[in-house]
Amino acid sequence: MKKKVVAAQDVARIPWDALKREAKKRFGVTAFRSVQREVLESVLGGHDTLAIMPTGAGKSLTYQLPALFLPHTVLVVSPLIALMQDQQQKAAAADIAVSKIDSTLTRLQREEADAALRAGLPRLLYVTPERLQNSKFLAELKGAGVSLFVVDEAHTIAQWGHDFRPAYLGLRYARKELGNPPVLAVTATATDEVIQEILEQLDAKHARVISAGSERTNLYFAVHPTVNNDAKLARLVQMISNEQGSGIVYTASVKSANDLLERFREAGISAGHYHGKMGKREREEAQADFMADKYKVMIATKAFGLGIDKPNIRFVFHYEFPDSLETYYQEAGRAGRDGLPASAVLLYRLEDRRIQSFFSAGRYPGREDLRKVLETLSAREPVPAQLLAERADVGKRRAEVILFLLRENKAVRRLRGGYVLRYDEPITDAHVEALLTSYSERADHDKSRLDEMMHYAETVDCRRQVFRRYFNEPEGDPCGNCDNCINNAAEMRAAAQLHATEGLQGVTRVETLSGTIMSTAPETLPKPEVDTGFDPGDRVRHKRFGMGKVLDLQDDTLLIRFDKEGTRKLKAAFIRHARAFVPTGNAAAKSDTVA
Repeated sequence: MKKKVVAAQDVARIPWDALKREAKKRFGVTAFRSVQREVLESVLGGHDTLAIMPTGAGKSLTYQLPALFLPHTVLVVSPLIALMQDQQQKAAAADIAVSKIDSTLTRLQREEADAALRAGLPRLLYVTPERLQNSKFLAELKGAGVSLFVVDEAHTIAQWGHDFRPAYLGLRYARKELGNPPVLAVTATATDEVIQEILEQLDAKHARVISAGSERTNLYFAVHPTVNNDAKLARLVQMISNEQGSGIVYTASVKSANDLLERFREAGISAGHYHGKMGKREREEAQADFMADKYKVMIATKAFGLGIDKPNIRFVFHYEFPDSLETYYQEAGRAGRDGLPASAVLLYRLEDRRIQSFFSAGRYPGREDLRKVLETLSAREPVPAQLLAERADVGKRRAEVILFLLRENKAVRRLRGGYVLRYDEPITDAHVEALLTSYSERADHDKSRLDEMMHYAETVDCRRQVFRRYFNEPEGDPCGNCDNCINNAAEMRAAAQLHATEGLQGVTRVETLSGTIMSTAPETLPKPEVDTGFDPGDRVRHKRFGMGKVLDLQDDTLLIRFDKEGTRKLKAAFIRHARAFVPTGNAAAKSDTVA
């Protein structure tokens, strides 16, 4: 998406000298990065802004500094209490009047926070999106005045709002109640579709979109395909054993996280775990121990990691792939925040897609849930959301998502006592289907995002080029620092060497753990328990699927990435070796001849 610039008259009014003094005094920042300056120009010019800045680019400075100069409080909506706590401590250390209001406060602390808000004391105020559903709290905020409405980790609006954090769908209504103060949404990554949803949900469709790009050049990206879970676990344990620093292993489910914790401890790997079904105190202790380097590895679901400011994370491994490339890139980006080299590796097994497909199937409201809610509502008696969920026999979060859907379609109104239907009409099947159209489209979009994740796992192209295309950035040249770039270069060197030494027998290509390919005599290689005659890296051919490359093998089963048919598992008896390819002229020509 094209960036929009700030008008010259807006820039002229910005107190740059004062901003620079405060940045140096409070944060030790001696110069603004170009994108930070652009965002500050837009914010202090009073414009709605969406800032897309990679991890480590200094997003928090773009609203912490303005808090010192704007007339009223800067309100920051944050997804996690732990993240709010961390940012509150950093702002306090910079001598900024800061407060947070969340469910962890005691009654006395809450009263003190409310009194400070009424007195206009906090320059920065951190809240969760759920807090903004409270009409009394919104009235207090409006009375105190809000100069800037900030949404931190704004991609969570699209990722979580329609799933398990429906309060995100109410941010535009909260902003309207506050008098529509200028909005600043910040995130590390966003596709064009996510950008549009963020701006729509914040009612900021004409915001200035400022992007620094998504590139993290210090990260090495790789994918390790495996035949089955045993092979995957063995590979993972080996990878962690080879790493010197600390890291995160992401799983797609609580069960996988618990299973891995047990297996890691058996293997002598110091590990903790973190997921949404653990108690609050247990999660806090696990996070504190990881931050204090008591664990080498944190095994976690997607509930962990937002805003984790641990600079020395050297690796992020995904045991099972997430729901989209965007989620993957966000989670992988938690490695190497200090700018030093770090690894982001996906362990890929074809069957893993089923996990995300299962989660996706129950993500959005269905016909029956929607009908139950509609039949429970009336045009006369307001029904509170909690009571509505109980009467309709629908989960509280699901009921809230449905209520926001109905509100967006102007089918219900929210009154002081709850929700009422706008029209007292019989509910028809056509009405229900029309309301569900948007979620049917979302389900289709989720499937396409999962397909993109599968493509990333199976591609032989430069992985950074895949990311750039996904985020609608210039594709550029191959990075030279992902497994595919390294493997392709090694294959070309091996082919050239074979061409130069025609007649040389017994040369085999082997894909190593680091992703490189070496040439060696077959007798020096470890043999599988069942000698199929194939090795990882071999070019092979199948009668139906054509040419491909062996990625992994287990006994007599091969995992093969075919050039045109994707990745498949097949028995060795149905596979034939392909003749080694040799360069012809300026390019390498691959022979389809069966050996």
